[in-house]
Amino acid sequence: MEMIGFLILFPLIVAALLMVVRHNTARNVIVIGGTIAIAVVSVALVVMNLGTAGQYYYFQSEIVNYACMAIGVIIGVTIIAYGIKYRNVWAVILAIIQMGGSLVFEFVFAHDVTCTRGLYLDSLSLIMTLIIGVIGSGICVYAIGYMHDFYFGFHDSQEDNPKDRRPTFFALMFVFLSAMFGIVFFNNLVWLFTAWEVTTICSFLLIGFTKTEEAITNSFRQIIMNLVGGIAFLAALYYLVIEFNCIDFMDFIVFGTIAPALVVLPLTCFSLAGMTKAAQMPFHTWLLGAMVAPTPTSALLHSSTMVKAGVFLLVKCAPIYAVSFAPSILVILVGGLTFLLCSCMAISQSNGKRVLAYSTIGNLGLITACAGVGTAEAIWAAIFLVIFHAIAKSLLFLCVGTAEHHIASRNIEDMDLLFEKMPHLARLMILGIMIMFIAPFGMLIAKWATLVSFVDTKQFVLLLILAFGSAATFMFWAKWMGKLSGVAHTEENIERTVHLTEWISLGTFSFLCIASCALIPVISDFFVEPYIGSVLGISIQPVLDDNLYLASIMTIFMVIVMAAIGRVRSKRVKQVPVYLSGVSVDNGKRIYSNSLSQPQEATARNWYLEEYFGEAKWSPVGTIATYLLLGLAFIYAIMSFVGIGLM
Repeated sequence: MEMIGFLILFPLIVAALLMVVRHNTARNVIVIGGTIAIAVVSVALVVMNLGTAGQYYYFQSEIVNYACMAIGVIIGVTIIAYGIKYRNVWAVILAIIQMGGSLVFEFVFAHDVTCTRGLYLDSLSLIMTLIIGVIGSGICVYAIGYMHDFYFGFHDSQEDNPKDRRPTFFALMFVFLSAMFGIVFFNNLVWLFTAWEVTTICSFLLIGFTKTEEAITNSFRQIIMNLVGGIAFLAALYYLVIEFNCIDFMDFIVFGTIAPALVVLPLTCFSLAGMTKAAQMPFHTWLLGAMVAPTPTSALLHSSTMVKAGVFLLVKCAPIYAVSFAPSILVILVGGLTFLLCSCMAISQSNGKRVLAYSTIGNLGLITACAGVGTAEAIWAAIFLVIFHAIAKSLLFLCVGTAEHHIASRNIEDMDLLFEKMPHLARLMILGIMIMFIAPFGMLIAKWATLVSFVDTKQFVLLLILAFGSAATFMFWAKWMGKLSGVAHTEENIERTVHLTEWISLGTFSFLCIASCALIPVISDFFVEPYIGSVLGISIQPVLDDNLYLASIMTIFMVIVMAAIGRVRSKRVKQVPVYLSGVSVDNGKRIYSNSLSQPQEATARNWYLEEYFGEAKWSPVGTIATYLLLGLAFIYAIMSFVGIGLM
């Protein structure tokens, strides 16, 4: 329990120090030292609890209860203050509703309700601990060099002396890590709700960090949508306390699997909260808008951690979805539609971060759909999708951030010859993309497990969604990888100015990508299967088990081959003339004489099919469809609640 307490409290201490210490070197030392401590303790906690089937820690504290109440008030007042400052009425109204509802809940309904088992640890918690503690820490290290360039090398505003707000930025990052650990470990739902809302306010402040008009607009879009999810979470707490006098999360899971008809309404509310945090349609636009934030924000909040909080909640509720029809259908269809439509819309995007955003939303949709199915195989697939998506997508976000600072663009079409300009970075980006869609790397293995779970449960609509969505995924990843792989002539290497802290994080994430794919059988045996056994009470032997070791061996073989090709490519390659439809004029600049005897540069451009897959065409369709699904689900949930009351 001491390690759990350390992981929750220590980042807050680091954040406080960062707000006080203003010297650059001292701040960097604090960030690096803090991240090393968090990563080491995270790994130690995992090693000491390998294969755990679930362990409660009896811990309750009035101090923590009052602290949670105070934090809720501070969050509400902060949102109201910003809402008044920027004249955003909806943010003010929703913040007042949530803060008022929280205070009424604490003083009127929950003042005598206790949860003796305040903390809970299982294999899913351990997986999330590694994601937060190792990947989250790595992103903070990466941010040291990135934020230096952001302010003093490539600052968007081009101010002569931009105000250095890095202390606030790093402090928010560490507060966010603390809140994520709280979400993972808290079994007391009131404490979990507080940590849930801390991630919301941290995301709001980090999205609006640059204080541009676009950043402020998108930060308020995020806070409004997540306040809706927060109010839904709070409504579920009201129901559980009034009906069952319960704020114990695992008791809710157990009771829900035994009597699912009695928890339809709170489960639907939790589903809405989870889907909002995971940026599922119709709430996907907040994550797209969040891409205006500095790249470490995108990687930490919107790839590896915050959105994972949403699917973490949904996966925890998966055993109830397996026996609860209406909430299950809601989660399955919303997740499936989100995966299909966002994967298609990614085809039309040339902005690298926007492609990553759509891909993130789509993959979260697939995880959501798996959670909604709720079977052992579906949970197995969902957890592996969480793992591989967190690692590979964090690597890609950071690679795009570094590339943007050196080629002054995040547009995929401007990444021509990146293999020559930034060869090491290009290789890492290609690795990340391969993890996302090429066999035998992990994401495709997880998708195959998803396919198996859909077949076993006869989810034929989901099978079609998975097939077409995966085809769209293949198209937009293949286009990007083709751009990165192109080599036409020698360009000056410009990656020598990349900061060491950036290379450390990128190298670490690349190693984690390869290691996680190579160790699929180990992860399954020691983490995923024990979790499924603990929540479903069965021993799972997935159809894929026989092939996991084969996939592991193939991954190691492919990495060796890629390394060998890289060594060969690093040697001088003979340049050949650019004979296209005419005579080569300047090989170095890829210029040739065309059929009209005019000099023309040889270029290659991707096909984005805007007229078929544009946002204007598909986003309204998905938004309307998912709003209808949510409306029907809540009508059914309320009718069930009324019916139970009449009985």
